[in-house]
Amino acid sequence: MSTIAGSGQNTGDANAAGTSWKGVWSIAAGTFLLVATEFLPIGLLSPLATNMRVSEGLAGLSVTAPGFIAAFAAPLLLILARDADRRIVVVALTAAIVLSNLISAVAPGFTIFLIGRLVLGLAVGGLWSFAVAVGRRLVPQNAGARATSIISAGISAGTVFGMPVGAVAGDWAGWRMVFAANAVLGVLVVIVQLVYLPRLPTHAPIHVGKLIEFAKVRMARIGLVASACVAGGHFIAYTFLEPYLRDTLGLTQSGVALALAGYAVTGIAGSFAGERLAVRDIRTAFIMTAAAVGVMVIAAAIAHDASAIVMVMVWGFAFGAVPVCVQMWMFTSSPQLYEAGSALMVSAFQIALAAGAAIGGIMVDSSGIGSAFLAGGAVCIAGALIPLALRSIPAPPAPSSSLGEPQ
Repeated sequence: MSTIAGSGQNTGDANAAGTSWKGVWSIAAGTFLLVATEFLPIGLLSPLATNMRVSEGLAGLSVTAPGFIAAFAAPLLLILARDADRRIVVVALTAAIVLSNLISAVAPGFTIFLIGRLVLGLAVGGLWSFAVAVGRRLVPQNAGARATSIISAGISAGTVFGMPVGAVAGDWAGWRMVFAANAVLGVLVVIVQLVYLPRLPTHAPIHVGKLIEFAKVRMARIGLVASACVAGGHFIAYTFLEPYLRDTLGLTQSGVALALAGYAVTGIAGSFAGERLAVRDIRTAFIMTAAAVGVMVIAAAIAHDASAIVMVMVWGFAFGAVPVCVQMWMFTSSPQLYEAGSALMVSAFQIALAAGAAIGGIMVDSSGIGSAFLAGGAVCIAGALIPLALRSIPAPPAPSSSLGEPQ
C-alpha cells in the first residue's frame, strides 16, 4: 500500500486501526507539549527576567528566537531526515523538547537559557513538519482529516495553556520548576510514542527539488501567503491577549486565567469544526475561519465591556480551525509532496509568528493594545481574501479503506 511521497511505502505502518489511533493521539500529545513549551515564557517573563537579571525585552527573545530557528529548521530537517524511519524522527524531536526544558530549568544564566530555547526551535521546525504527515499515515485515507484535526487540537490547546498554566504554576512553585515539570511530562510523552508509534519507513526522501516543486504549485503559493498573513495578524494581537484581558477589560488574575482557559477550550472545539468545514470546501473553510478571526479581533478592540469576552471566545474557536484548514490546504495542493508542503508552511507560519509579535510590540509601545488589535484583525481579513484569487480547487483524493495516503 502506498503513501504520500516523502513518507514512502506503507509497509510497516500501523497493524490495526485501534493502535493507529493511539499513535495519532501520542503525536497530538507531542504537539501539545511542543507548543505549550514554546509559549511558557510569556506567562513567566517577569520572574524570569528578574532572576536572570535581564530586561523583559531581552527576556522576550526566549519567545521569538525559537520561531526564527524553526523557520529555517523545518525544510533543513526534512531534507536531512531523508529516508529515516519517521517513528524515530518524531520520538527524537519530542526528546529534543525534553532536553530544551531541562536546559531551561537548570540554566545558570540567560545565555544558557536561550540555548535551551534554540534547541526548542529545532523541535518546533521538525515536529510541525512531520507530525500531521505521520499522523495521516497511521489511519485509513478517509480518516486523514480527523487525524489532522486531532493533532491540530494539540497545537491549539498548547498555544493557550502554555501561558496561563506557566503563570499560575510559576507563582506557586517558581519558573524553574515549571520547566522541570514540563520535562517530566515530555519523558512520559516519549514513552507513549515509543509504545504506540509503529515503524514508518520512508523510501522517497525529500530534497530541495521537491520543496521547489511544491512551491511552484499555484494553490500552494496562495495558501502559504494567505496563512502567513493570518498567522502574522493573529500574533500581532494574540501576543498581548493577557494584558488586554487584565488591563483593558480589568479582569482579575483568576478571571484572566479563566478567559484564557475558555479560549483554549473553544480553540480545541474549533479544530474539529474546521475539519468538517474543510472536508466540504477547503477554500470556503479557510476564508470563513480567517475572516472570523479578523472580525473578532477588531470587535474585541472596539468593545470594552463583558461582550468582549464572548468575542475572545469566538476568536479562539475560529483560530482553532485555522491550523486544520492550513494543513488540509497544503495536502490538497499536492498530496504527493505533503511533507515538503508542511515544511514550507512551518517556515511561513513561524516567520509570520515572530514578525507579528515584534510588530505588535512596537504598536503597543507606541499607540496601545487597541491599535495592535485593529492592525492584527485587518491583516487577518486581508489573508482571508487572498484565496479568492484561486478560482478552482482540486478535488480531494478519493476515500480508501487502506492505510496511508496516495502515492
